[in-house]
Amino acid sequence: MADLWEELQSVANAAPASFAAAPGERGTIKAKANFNVSEDVAALRKAIEGVGTNEKTLIEILTHRSSSQKQEIAKAYRETTKRILANDLKGETHGNFEKVLVGLARPLAVNDAEWLHEALKGAGTDNNILIEILSSRTNKQIKELSAAYAEETKKTLTQALKTEVSGHYGKAIILLAEGARDESPSVNVDKAREDAQALYQAGEKKLGTDESKFIEILCKRSFPQLRQTILEYKNFSKNTLQKSIEKEMSGNLEELLVSIVKCAISTPAYFAEKLNKSMKGAGTDETTLTRVMVSRGEVDMLDIRAEYKTLYKSSLYKAISSDVSGYYADCLKMICGGDD
Repeated sequence: MADLWEELQSVANAAPASFAAAPGERGTIKAKANFNVSEDVAALRKAIEGVGTNEKTLIEILTHRSSSQKQEIAKAYRETTKRILANDLKGETHGNFEKVLVGLARPLAVNDAEWLHEALKGAGTDNNILIEILSSRTNKQIKELSAAYAEETKKTLTQALKTEVSGHYGKAIILLAEGARDESPSVNVDKAREDAQALYQAGEKKLGTDESKFIEILCKRSFPQLRQTILEYKNFSKNTLQKSIEKEMSGNLEELLVSIVKCAISTPAYFAEKLNKSMKGAGTDETTLTRVMVSRGEVDMLDIRAEYKTLYKSSLYKAISSDVSGYYADCLKMICGGDD
């Protein structure tokens, strides 16, 4: 417990690096210097249209260009060939390798919108995907994915969510989907103490639980502010805030609020844990593995890699190498960017 508080104290007054970082600052996928869109389009055409597919060229280009550069490539590719790059990648590759390449070729917001659409359609809702995306994205990212979702499905994300989620969990998810979290980097210690006491009174101290108070604080406060609140909570309880949530809540609401707490403490550590879970034990959850690697490659993969090493005493690169194979593994290792 002491270690946890020391770790939290060391970062409590700083905004989480990856949450506040501009795209490209903490990612392994960066803009290519001396970028030449015509050369890349020609290379991709040769890799796709030639006899057999040159997978190495596809991996090299799609893992070494920024999202904005890849959108320039996609636009020029369409103008040159009258075809859509993502569709050609689907036609020439298959399985998990196809999914990772298509994800790399699309804008981050389009990927998020597509994953949310998949999570919401059909019988049953994949709440794990809703929770992962909506608890970890910035307001700007949520606004962008919401616009992409509306363009793709002709309905707003909040409209779609209202038909699929309900109760306190539904209220919390919809609040996050509105992208209205405070994102000020400053921390008000008095307010954090007040919020910590309010959470204690609404949970452990109360017979029954006032879920609305947890939702209001955890879905609206900035991550730096929440980190201070997590620290202050120890003044009222022998439990951490996460443990308190786990004792007081259940089901999807518990999962969501715990995810927010984890992201507030360290978004990269949250995703390192996700990656570890996707690969440990019998079988691999390639869907989660692909989604996290693609969505964080340009955002905070450097930090995720470091957290993975700290948490699991082994490199993410080694974990990928021992768990998956072929061109799929080659592509993920390129996104990982190094064995440290």
